[in-house]
Amino acid sequence: MACAFPNQITNRNFLSPVGFKFTLSKEPKVAFFCNSARIPELTLSILQQPTYLKDLDVPGGKIQYGDLNLRFIVDENMENYMAIHNWLTGLGFPETTQQYKDLITDADNVLDPKQAFSDGSLYVLNSNYATSAVVKFKDLFPVSLSSLDFDSTQTDIQYFTAEVAFKYTVYNILDANNQPL
Repeated sequence: MACAFPNQITNRNFLSPVGFKFTLSKEPKVAFFCNSARIPELTLSILQQPTYLKDLDVPGGKIQYGDLNLRFIVDENMENYMAIHNWLTGLGFPETTQQYKDLITDADNVLDPKQAFSDGSLYVLNSNYATSAVVKFKDLFPVSLSSLDFDSTQTDIQYFTAEVAFKYTVYNILDANNQPL
């Protein structure tokens, strides 16, 4: 049966901010405790077309992707925090170049520069907590990790959360069947 109003939205449920899960191929321990994520912003740079009256802004520049920012609960052994810390340290090798070499050495003891990156996926869940969309990030790598501030004067225990920012090559938004939306 044809819809009487084909330009109308058929699903009138709203997207919930708590309906998500994140996976990170390289560091699944970080993904398990992820409690905040967002789809990064996109910005299109513009070109100016000169005219004799006023220069016109026209599309045609490059897409700029914002950082992928995640917040995750830190486990008491700090395994997930240290996974990101060591990844970031390996990329910057502040003490020796061996730190980078260790980062890019795969399980077969072969140097593979691709080991410095990871793919990740942000699953957007519907009101029934089924996947409605998947945001796939390619070639993620961390660029910042927040501090952990200890304070013995606190009266209530607030468990640590850490924030990590990732750069990446590109992201694509797909449906639950991995087809473009």
